[in-house]
Amino acid sequence: MAKRKSVKRGAARPRFTLTSRDFKAGGTIQMEQVFNSFGCSGRNISPELAWSGAPEGTRSFAVLVHDPDAPTGGAGWWHWLVTNIPASATGLAKDAGKADGSNLPAGAVHVNTDFGGPGWGGPCPPVGDKPHRYVFTVYALKTERLDASGGTASLAGYMVNGNAIGKATLTGKFGRKQ
Repeated sequence: MAKRKSVKRGAARPRFTLTSRDFKAGGTIQMEQVFNSFGCSGRNISPELAWSGAPEGTRSFAVLVHDPDAPTGGAGWWHWLVTNIPASATGLAKDAGKADGSNLPAGAVHVNTDFGGPGWGGPCPPVGDKPHRYVFTVYALKTERLDASGGTASLAGYMVNGNAIGKATLTGKFGRKQ
């Protein structure tokens, strides 16, 4: 009987993950991140995000934040869209969501949110609604650049998904009683 040769395989690639120091997975998003309009009184500061384990071949990243629970007839609400984040980036700093883009990594750009402009628009669900989920997704892309300038959040999402080679998500929640 012939002996089987053991084949040594390369180490498994780490899983693509997304975390934040500002809220835990499934946890409550803090008032610091909450929108400051529409009856909400937060500080509207985007949370710090960190990712690791990006797939081989990643040429850039995009971050999209969506509230699937928004009462919009099924469309949800886009709170933040950032494209053209360099492949060398491992996250976004707290307050990277400033509308003027000044706190984004070089080359990264905002796409208009459902609030009607660029930058972070924090949680602000209707009074008395159940707590909403805010799904933060970082996408590893096979292209260095997407041109979604002047487009809608849905167009940007379409372009991101068409170029994605991996994604990692982190979900937070927020609700308000009055």
